[in-house]
Amino acid sequence: MRFTTFTATALFTALSAPMAFAADVMPANGMLVNASGMTVYVFDKDVADSGKSACSGGCLVAWPAVIATDAAPAAPYGSIKREDNGAMQLTYKGKPLYLYKEDKKPGDVAGDNFKNVWHVVKP
Repeated sequence: MRFTTFTATALFTALSAPMAFAADVMPANGMLVNASGMTVYVFDKDVADSGKSACSGGCLVAWPAVIATDAAPAAPYGSIKREDNGAMQLTYKGKPLYLYKEDKKPGDVAGDNFKNVWHVVKP
C-alpha cells in the first residue's frame, strides 16, 4: 500500500468524517499496527466478508476506521466502501479495521477486549 494524494473534494470529505488514515498495516509484536505503530482492532459486530461496517456515528469517533490507500490491497487485506461517507476502509480477512482514540502512543492496547467486542488483530 502507498500514500495517496487527495483532491480538494476528497480531502473535504475525509476531514468531515471521523477516520484514521493509514498507508500500511503490518505485524509487530504479535499484532497488526498501522504505519505509525498504532494498534489495529476488529469489532465483533462486523460480519466478515459482508462488505459493511457495524460502526458508525459516535462509534467512529471512538474507533476511527483504517482507510485503505491502495485500490486493491493484497490478500489477506481488502477493502469495503463505507456507506456513511464513501471512504474505502481497510479489511483483514474480510473484517473492517479500526484504531482506538484512547491509544495515545504506538504499542498501546487500551481497546483490547473493550466491552468484550473489540479485539487487537493478531495475524
